[in-house]
This record gives sequence, structure tokens and C-alpha cells, in this order.
Amino acid sequence: MDQKLLIDGKLVDAENGALFDNVNPATEEVIGQVANGSRADMEAAVAAARRAFDTTDWSTNHALRKECLHQLQAAIESEQEEFRQDLIAEVGCPLLITYGPQLDAPLREALTWPAEMIDRFEWRRSIGEADAMGVGYQTEREVWKEPLGVIGVIVPWNFPMEITLNKLGPVLAMGNTCVLKPAPDTSATAARLGRLIAEKTDIPAGVVNIVSSQDHLTGEVLTTSPDVDLVAFTGSSATGKRIMEAAASTLKPVFLELGGKSANIYLDDVDISQALASAVTSCMHGGQGCAIPTRLLVPRDRYDEAAAAATESFANWNYGDPTDANNLQGPQVSKKQQDRVLGYIQKGIDEGARVAIGGGVPSHLETGYYVEPTLFVDVDNSMTIAQEEIFGPVICVIAYEDEEDAIRIANDSDFGLSGNVFSGDLERGKRVAARIRAGTIGVNGGVWYGADAPFGGYKNSGIGRQCGIEGLEIFTETKTVGWPA
Repeated sequence: MDQKLLIDGKLVDAENGALFDNVNPATEEVIGQVANGSRADMEAAVAAARRAFDTTDWSTNHALRKECLHQLQAAIESEQEEFRQDLIAEVGCPLLITYGPQLDAPLREALTWPAEMIDRFEWRRSIGEADAMGVGYQTEREVWKEPLGVIGVIVPWNFPMEITLNKLGPVLAMGNTCVLKPAPDTSATAARLGRLIAEKTDIPAGVVNIVSSQDHLTGEVLTTSPDVDLVAFTGSSATGKRIMEAAASTLKPVFLELGGKSANIYLDDVDISQALASAVTSCMHGGQGCAIPTRLLVPRDRYDEAAAAATESFANWNYGDPTDANNLQGPQVSKKQQDRVLGYIQKGIDEGARVAIGGGVPSHLETGYYVEPTLFVDVDNSMTIAQEEIFGPVICVIAYEDEEDAIRIANDSDFGLSGNVFSGDLERGKRVAARIRAGTIGVNGGVWYGADAPFGGYKNSGIGRQCGIEGLEIFTETKTVGWPA
């Protein structure tokens, strides 16, 4: 297992030689150790990134950046199966999901699309000639887009490769340098990536630095250092707010992709039983996804039918050993996360919701941080389990009176990341989708995901967008230039 830090182009041990255990959440066994970087390590990484941006031609050499991104793509592909096994072992993600959003799907385009956009991006655009001051002095004007500088990248444990690649691609394509801090639970995957960058690409020293650490104070260097120009963070809304507060001391902009409490709205013109037959898929990967819909909104006069269909869906769900291709739900990533989810389940019971199925730790699995796929019924949208992000396999069925009430309930949330609308009339579905205050919406099973598709949320779900043109522009500065016409 890879364990070293990547600082200034070199693979190094932590400054104090410290290591921490990497634990398999399905077996609860230590599978290796990873370097536990210190504050001094993070400061050295920031200095290296600053130096690489200020003193090399990385920010202006489009051809080099494109070549390096393609080299990185090839390097990852050369160890794609090893990455797959890392993800299963340290994240606990099911094997089948690695062939989709955990690894193979982002690997198809997360680096290559930004690489191709280097030549197509509108780095300069004319805004025309004007007598700007109204005194008869004609000036030609252009808007230039330039690299922002040093980017602090902080990624979570739930989809570590997917999120890392979808940040690194745009960051590097736009000419920035960066320091990446992976989540402690998934640092081995990042360490493998660091080795490939150092050994198999021509990415200049200091352009990408990777510092793993169990100490949250190490990550604070990225939010407070005046040498970091922007922090790009994916994680919980609570942590995102703390990062934004800390970044304010240096007037540092932030890109925050945060939590969600997304709704699936089943309108009254759909076949409820058929539509709810796949409700349990929200438990995929243990429900550990920010855009997973965890509120199922159904017509009140068909509530019993919907609850029965959803319960049957849960009853037929395979979960357990993530190495078994029949399972789409593995363990929670840690004992801490397992306890957190179980605490929310108890909170739901205490507030009057009823567990239709699940609700505890599965008795048939002797090891691992598992939680049963849990379906709550008789849920009011004001309950804690309907308002807070649980990040576990816990789904709520909520009744609505009519279309207006469904829209109201969907929007009655501090979050606004994603959601789905199901309707027998596509145009009706689109009209409802237009009124949901969320950054991404699927209509009748449509999928919005892609390197060219902006992803992010409204309200407490974040600031800015990952991927797409918007996800490139967020890593640039804007300069307006004028000269005599």
C-alpha cells in the first residue's frame, strides 16, 4: 500500500515520521498505514505550490498542461485495477459501483474533458470598442481569463477518486497549482495517485502536492494561508461553513460542494407501485452520497400503496460484503459513521416516525460497520430525519396533498443539491423541476452527470459549481484590458 506524501515533486515521509492505520470498514482489519502529515508538511506543500505557480511557465504553457493531463490519465489507467481494489478495501464501496461512479465513469472524462477544453476555452473575448468615459476617446476592450493561483483542495471519503479527479482536471487545465488533502479514511488511494504523478508524468515539481493527515489543524493551513488563493472543498455543510469563516481572514474565495437532503417527487400521474420498486437504490453505497435522494414524496391518497411498494423494494435488496458483485450496499466507512447513522434512526423513532423495515445493525454480518437499509414511514417533513443529512441507508416516505404541496415540501429544506421528478407527462415533470430549488434535477430517470455538466447546489448545499464550463471558470481570475482604438 502506498503511504507517502507528495511535496514539491518528491515522495516523502511525514516530517515527524508519523503514520496512521488504514482500516477496512467491511472487515475492521488494518490493511496498511499512511503518512500522517504535520502542519509543517502542509506549509511546505503550500510553499512548493506557490513557487511552482510564480516561477514556472505552468500557468501559461497550454501544451504542457494538456500533455500532462493525458499522461496522468494513462498513468491511472495503468493501475486502474489496483485503484479499484483500494476503493473497495478502504472505502467499503461495492465492487459494481467502481465500474460506475466510483472509478470508471469519472476516469472516462474527468481529466480528458478539461484537457481538451484548454484549446477551446474562451481565454480572451472582445467586448468591443467604446467611448468608455464619454469624452470622445475610443478604446478597444477585452476580457482575459487567467489562472487563479494556488488552490487548496479538500476531498471527502465517500467518492474519493471521483471527486479528486473532477477537481484536479479543471484546476490543472486552467493553469493552477494545488495542494490536495484527502480524507484520512481514504488516504491510500490519494497516496497511489501521488506516486503516479511523481513517477509517470511530467507535471512539474510543486504543481500537485498531496498531504494526508488525521489532524484537522493540518488542513487549516489551506484555509488561512495567504499563499493559497482559493479553497475547493467537498464535504459536510457544517465543515464548509467553518472553512468559509477561516478563509475570510485572507479574503480567500471558496468553492463549496456540500450536503443534500434531496427529494424524489412522484406525481399523481405515475404508476406508484412501479415507480417505488427501485426506492431502495437510495441505499447504494450505504447511502453515503450527497446527491442521493432520501425523501420520497408521494400523494397522500396513495400513501399506503407507495409505502408497501417501497417496503417490498427494501426487502429484496442485497447488501453486505463489498467484494460480492451482487451487493450494491456495503458498510459505513467507519465505526463513527455507523454510530452516527444509528443515532439518527433512534431520533426518528423518538420523534414519532415508524420503521417499516430495517432500523439496526444486521445480525447476519459478523464484522463490519453495517447498518440495515432502513425505511421510515409516517414521516412529517419537519422531523430531524427529514431535515438533516444522515449520510446512511435511511429513507423517508412523506405524503403530500397536491402538486403545489409537493413542491413546497421539496423546497422546505436548508439544502438544495439535487432531486428527481417522476411524471406521466414529461412537460409537466419539467415544469415541476423548474420550481425545485436545487442545482441538479433528473426528470423521469434522466441523468445529469458528466464532466461537462455543472454540479453544485443552492442554499446550504454550497457555493459554485464543479464540472462544466462553470467548473473551469471558478478556477480563473478575470482581467479587463483596454487600449486606444
